Amino acid sequence: MEYKTRKEVPDEYKWDLSKMYSSIQDIDNDIEKVNSLTPQILEYKDHIMDSSDNLYNFLKLTEEQDRIITKLYVYSKMNFDVDIKDNQTKSLKMRIEKLNESLSEKYSFIEPEMLNESYETVLTYIEENKKLEEYKFYLETIYRFKSHSLTLEQEEIFTKALNAFGNCSEVFSNINNADINLGYIKNEKGEEIELTQSNYITFMKSKDRSIRKSAFHAMYNYYKSLKNTLSSAYVGEIKESSFITNVKKYNSTLERSLFVDNIDISVYKNLIDTVHKNMNLMYDYMGLRCKMLGLDTLHMYDIYVDLTEADNDNIPFDEGKKILFEALKPLGEKYLNDLKKAFDEKWIDIYPSSGKKSGAYSWGCYDSYPYLLLNYNETADAVSTMGHELGHSMHSYYSKSQNYVDSNYPIFLAEIASTVNEVLINDYMYHKAETKEDKIFYLTDFLDTVRTTLFRQTMFAEFEMIMHEKEQNGIPLTEEEISNTYYELNKLYYGNNVISDDDIRYEWSRIPHFYTPFYVYKYATGLSSALSIASRILKGDSKTRDNYLKFLSSGGNDYPLEILKKVGVDMTTSKPIEEALSMFKEKLEELKNLTK
Repeated sequence: MEYKTRKEVPDEYKWDLSKMYSSIQDIDNDIEKVNSLTPQILEYKDHIMDSSDNLYNFLKLTEEQDRIITKLYVYSKMNFDVDIKDNQTKSLKMRIEKLNESLSEKYSFIEPEMLNESYETVLTYIEENKKLEEYKFYLETIYRFKSHSLTLEQEEIFTKALNAFGNCSEVFSNINNADINLGYIKNEKGEEIELTQSNYITFMKSKDRSIRKSAFHAMYNYYKSLKNTLSSAYVGEIKESSFITNVKKYNSTLERSLFVDNIDISVYKNLIDTVHKNMNLMYDYMGLRCKMLGLDTLHMYDIYVDLTEADNDNIPFDEGKKILFEALKPLGEKYLNDLKKAFDEKWIDIYPSSGKKSGAYSWGCYDSYPYLLLNYNETADAVSTMGHELGHSMHSYYSKSQNYVDSNYPIFLAEIASTVNEVLINDYMYHKAETKEDKIFYLTDFLDTVRTTLFRQTMFAEFEMIMHEKEQNGIPLTEEEISNTYYELNKLYYGNNVISDDDIRYEWSRIPHFYTPFYVYKYATGLSSALSIASRILKGDSKTRDNYLKFLSSGGNDYPLEILKKVGVDMTTSKPIEEALSMFKEKLEELKNLTK
């Protein structure tokens, strides 16, 4: 169901943003409030740390303003996302963005001024002014960076230097998006179709192997033709990261990237080591995939094609909703009752319409519902996507039990709640499936999720670690050095059951996340944590279920590894990763039994 215009969409299928703002006057009032708070905050310049009262009053003022500006931004952006053709919504969004930028510039003094004082003084202030207790963890996270901070003058120079950086990722973005030309290939009907980033995966799932092969080589021929430019861009990104690392006095870029979440390097390396020890599972699955496809050998262009034709489309929204509530029953009555609010209180914008942002997301703020934008298309994937985004929304909903400054959960934890929901939905659909083909579909859907998120993202993480270590050790990062390193890792992770076609050596050059160093490992740790939790919940472990709700309610009131321990997941050990891989092994054995 897709509507031609936003106005045609019935209200029952729209989210209700009027709970945030019901009129332009309400918006103007809040903008005026933000502006009135600014001079009050600026009065504290050079006086934030004069006393415990000053510190508390300053934090309260900035919190008040931040809550309002965040609400304004979220509202303006979501309002724009459902109708990007509307000039009024675009104008409001730009107005709020400019207001935000202006505030950022005016408040550049805050962190250097606070960090100029010792943390011992902060602890003394908390002791004498109990109202500061609510900011205790927030202040601790700020002062952890004291040993890596610069003087005010140095920070100003450093900021200017950073503004001069960023061209490497911009060069990559232009090559990967704006200037990309992958040429044309023939589809199943013999028609010449332009290959794009968007339809590439569709061609890679084609039952016609020659089409998959053509798409694969067309994709990588483009990146191969630009290999020297792309390697220069990537090496530039690594050197920029190395510069920041050295100026901020970290031992390595990996250490700097993990520092914000208070995570030791051993957690990162443990992920890689544990996956290495279980590579046989990946090899086994690739061998079974080759057999099921009836191929003599499996190439890199054969690993995305569906192994069966399943009848799992034509699922109306109301039916998808019923599936969701049935699938998530293992999470308990409280979770289901709270989940019902998403539908009753109209958190969800359901159907696509002309001018609406594509894809799906969950978003909101402390003073709004945790809204969902969907483009529901009545497929099994759409049900899974709805469950995924509702996982995020429920995490946000429960996190509001925390104080404002402790309510935002870190990115390290962000994908756990969404993935737990996906796993429960997949398990429900598998057991509900009546045909062998449908069961195979849901098993392979699960296995491919683990393959692409746990195994492949860990491979990416290992590649990044090697590249940054080579730079730190003075090894020249030529295009050949980069591509050969990636190629050898690909062979290691996919094994002898897959032919690592020569073109795959250039895959590194099309991965956007490599321009945000040491981010991808969070996908692998997030999936491992979610599978560890979900597997125990599915086995009826009520303690894990109860602790999972406590985890969801924790927001960001502690460091992520400590919050995870509340639900029995200790990422400083290999156990959660092993539990996730054990679940992968169980599903793989089920698939083998089905296909005997």
